Order: sequence, then structure tokens, then C-alpha cells
Amino acid sequence: MKTAALLTAILLTASTAFGAVPGDVLGLWKTEGGDSQLELFHCGDKICGKIVWLKVPSYIDSQDGPVGTIKVDRKNPDPALRTRKILGLQVMKGLTAKGNNRWVKGICYDPETGRSYKCNMQLKSPGRLALRGYIGISLIGRTFGLTRQ
Repeated sequence: MKTAALLTAILLTASTAFGAVPGDVLGLWKTEGGDSQLELFHCGDKICGKIVWLKVPSYIDSQDGPVGTIKVDRKNPDPALRTRKILGLQVMKGLTAKGNNRWVKGICYDPETGRSYKCNMQLKSPGRLALRGYIGISLIGRTFGLTRQ
């Protein structure tokens, strides 16, 4: 019995010492403010993410779009992509596991501005993920918190 307990303790210690694996972040994450929910998933050997839920999926202000219609990617710099629905839109791609609960060298797209950014993310706890979008170097950017659903 003591051997089993010791073996379990060693395995738990080893799994935390080697950092996160890509599967640690897969699943549903709610954005700060609770306005949307992202699903993180495998895309090859990398991590990607898409919008799977919106608190307000349709336009409610005519200045944003036709009231009552489903929100679309209207600020995309490519006119051919401006009719894509926000719901289901892939907004994260190419994040590579780095160890120490970190994923790096991804691209994140913000449909509210139509801009793409380099991005990294770090699993702060099993229920909290920090996503950092930046231009150029990581020091020039902004961090967003996500909570596991």
C-alpha cells in the first residue's frame, strides 16, 4: 500500500514538473466580462480556438449592423470575408506548446476591430488562462483572462 501511495505521489509530482500538455487547455473558455465563449481545440499539433457562444449574437444597435440580424465579421480588412458569421469564427491559430503551462507563436484575430495579433497564452490554474495579444514584441500588448467552463 505504501508503494502505491509513493508511486502516485511521484507521478503527480512528475506531471506538474514537466508543465502543461496541449490537452490541458482544450475545451470551453469564457472571456472576461462573459460576452463570449471560445472552444480551444487541436489543429494538427497546435492549438486553435473559435467562438462558440455569444451573449448577444444579433445586432441590437443599428450603428453596428441591421438590428436583429446575426453578427458578421464586418470589420475584416478583406471585403470578401466581411459576411462571415462571428459565431463559429476561428479567432486563434497556431499556438505551440512550450512547456511551463505556456503556448506561443500563435495568431489571434479580434473581430471587433478586424485586426490580427501575435499571441501567447499561459495556463495560470486549471480554471484560468491568460491570453496575450501583441504587435511586434510581447511587451507591447494586452492580456485577456479566460475562465474554464
